[in-house]
Amino acid sequence: MDLKQIFTRIQNHHSAMLGKEHYRAYGILVPLIQIDGQIHLLFEVRSLQLKRQPGEICFPGGGVEKDDPTPQDTAIRETSEELGIEKDSISCVYPLDFFVQSMDGRIIYPYVGLIDDDMEKIKPNPGEVKEIFTVPIEYLRDMKPEEHRLTFQVQLGEDFPYHLIPGGKNYAWKTREIVEYFYSYKDYVIWGLTANILRHFLSIVYEQEN
Repeated sequence: MDLKQIFTRIQNHHSAMLGKEHYRAYGILVPLIQIDGQIHLLFEVRSLQLKRQPGEICFPGGGVEKDDPTPQDTAIRETSEELGIEKDSISCVYPLDFFVQSMDGRIIYPYVGLIDDDMEKIKPNPGEVKEIFTVPIEYLRDMKPEEHRLTFQVQLGEDFPYHLIPGGKNYAWKTREIVEYFYSYKDYVIWGLTANILRHFLSIVYEQEN
């Protein structure tokens, strides 16, 4: 192989995320709904029947299926299924920033959308949703969430080949720190992935004012 062949192949390569095949994509919707002339955000409390994160607060959404053309379609489909509403009643769907959860092997694609139905028309799927509640966006406008830091350290297997790396067992592994955000509303606590998406959404909406 010569240089021309090498660069031809590089030029024909379309850049993407390295190792993407090892990650699953998820589409999430931040639902807005108008109640008595006020804009609210709608949240779900996950069913206690679910094996993963039962009872936790989340936005509608789930993993991208093979029949979903895009993560946006996933977000709309999942919202429709979880809230018992028609897809046509979800409008004005726009993307937020996507992000990668490397430890969980997930790529999260969040969107914002408007639910055109009244609250009375929402019939949550009891197999997935224990209950729903809404929070006025103005309530969240000036709220500063609690911040708590988590530190992750490298834990190596007994058969790790220390002899193949500089420094061996004395190699200076880096620790990773993340910040968890907590929003409180009445008896509800919003944290984790949902709080991260919420914080990102609010930063965009109120960026110019701040």
